[in-house]
Amino acid sequence: MEYRNWIDGEWVEPSGERTLPNVNPADTRDVLGTLRLSSREDVRRAVAGAKRAFPAWRRTPAPERARVVARAQKILEAQADELARLLTREEGKVLAEARGEVAKTINVLEFMAGEGYRMGGITRPSVLPSNFCYTVRQPLGVVGLITPWNFPVCIPAWKIAPALIAGNTIVFKPSELTPATAEVVVRAFIEAGCPAGVLQLVHGDAEAGDEIVRHPEIPAISFTGSNEVGRSIYETAAGMLKKVQCEMGGKNPIVVLEDADLELAAAGAAKGAFGSTGQRCTATSRAIVHEAVADRFVELVAEHARRIVPGNGLQEGVTMGPSVDREQFDKVLSYIEIGKQEGATLVLGGSRAEGEGLEHGYFPAPTIFDHVRPGMRIAREEIFGPVLSVIRVRDLDEAIEIANDVEYGLTSSLYTRDPNRWFRFVDEIETGITHLNSPTPGGESQMPFGGVKATGVGAREMGDTAIDFFTELKAVYVDYTGAKRESNVY
Repeated sequence: MEYRNWIDGEWVEPSGERTLPNVNPADTRDVLGTLRLSSREDVRRAVAGAKRAFPAWRRTPAPERARVVARAQKILEAQADELARLLTREEGKVLAEARGEVAKTINVLEFMAGEGYRMGGITRPSVLPSNFCYTVRQPLGVVGLITPWNFPVCIPAWKIAPALIAGNTIVFKPSELTPATAEVVVRAFIEAGCPAGVLQLVHGDAEAGDEIVRHPEIPAISFTGSNEVGRSIYETAAGMLKKVQCEMGGKNPIVVLEDADLELAAAGAAKGAFGSTGQRCTATSRAIVHEAVADRFVELVAEHARRIVPGNGLQEGVTMGPSVDREQFDKVLSYIEIGKQEGATLVLGGSRAEGEGLEHGYFPAPTIFDHVRPGMRIAREEIFGPVLSVIRVRDLDEAIEIANDVEYGLTSSLYTRDPNRWFRFVDEIETGITHLNSPTPGGESQMPFGGVKATGVGAREMGDTAIDFFTELKAVYVDYTGAKRESNVY
C-alpha cells in the first residue's frame, strides 16, 4: 500500500523525496506499505485549502457539524474489529489493547458529538439598565494537529472531533510510523460528510510538522508527543503568538502504603508498567512502596511479570507486544543498562526478550528494578518501555515528596484502605489525574485529560473541556435603550 495525503477532497501523493517502509514491529519481515514523506509545499497547499474551506464551515450550525462526528463514530464502530487488527499489525500492541483503544475512540466521539448542542456561553447581569451581557464561542480558523504513534486512532479522534465541532478547519499530521491507521480515521470523517478542505491529512516527519507550526495562517497547534519536540513547538509557536496545547511525557507513580491490598496493588502496578509495552504517557514507571510491605509487593509484581507472553499481538495467548521501532527498542535497552550501572537491584528482565518468533521483532523483556534511589535516572526520566522502578519509603510524607520530585505531572495512583489518606494524597499530589486503588493508566471520555508541570501546556483534552482550546470567547454587550446614555461603565 502507498499512503497518500487528503487535500481539498482528493487523495494525492506527497511530493517529498524520502520514503519509509511501514513495518510491523512484531515481525519486521511484514511490510504493510510504503510512505512517501510530504514536503513543506504539501503542507502549504493543505493550509491554503483549509483556509478556503473555513468560512463555509464556520457558518455551518454547530449541531450539524457535530452530526459529522456522530456519523464518523458509527462508521468506526462498524469496522472496529478490522481497525483493531490493523492497529496491532502497524503499532504492535496486542489485539485486546487495540480493541480497547478503538472502543475508547468510539466513546470519545459519542460523547463529543453532543457538544454540538452544549457549546454555549454565559449570561451576566449588567450594571446598566436595558443592557444585555453574554458570551459566545467562536472558532480559531485553521488549526494544526500533530499526533503520536502510541495511540494512533484515539488521539487523532479526540483532537479532530472538538476542532470540527468548534467550527475550525484542520491540517492533521499523524506520526510517520502509523500512516495506515491515520488514514482509516480520516476516511471515516470523509464518509461521514466532512466537506472538502475541512479536514486535510498530510503525512510527514519533522519537516512537515515544523511547517505546520511555523505557518502564519495556522493560529493554533495541538500536539501530543515527547517533551523534546513539545518544548520546541511551544517555543516556536509562542514566539509567533499562537495558541498552543501540548500533552507530553510522564513519570507516573503508584504509591503503595502498608495497609494496601497488596494483591490489588501488584496487579495494578503490573498492568500499568507492562501494558502496551509501557508505551503510554500514563504508564506506571515508579512504584513508591512502604518498606514494611515492599518485599512482598515486589514478589507479587514479579509473579505477574513472569506470566507475560511477548509476541505478535495477533497471535492467541500473547499478552505484550514490541517496542514500536528500533529506535524506541534501543532506548529502552539503554535505560535498562543505565539502571544496572546506577546500582539498582535487577529483579527481573534486564535484556531483550528471548523466545521462538521474537527474533524478528523489537521485544524488550518486562523489567523490574528494586531499591531504586529517587535521584537515579531510571527514577526521573521517561523510558517509555516495560520498566518498573521500585522506591522504598518510610511513610506517606516521604512517598508524596518523592512522587512530586520529578519534572512531570500527568497521572498518579494511591493504594490504601484509609480514606483520610486518599484525600490528603489528592490534595498534595502534583498530577493532572489521580487514581485511588486503581492503576495509573486510563481516563474516560467525559473527563478532562492532561497534566501539570512539564507534562502539559494549554487547555485540557477530552470531556467538555476539549472545546476550550479550539474556541475563543467573545463578550457581547447589547444596549437596547435606543437612546444615548449619559455615561458608560468601564
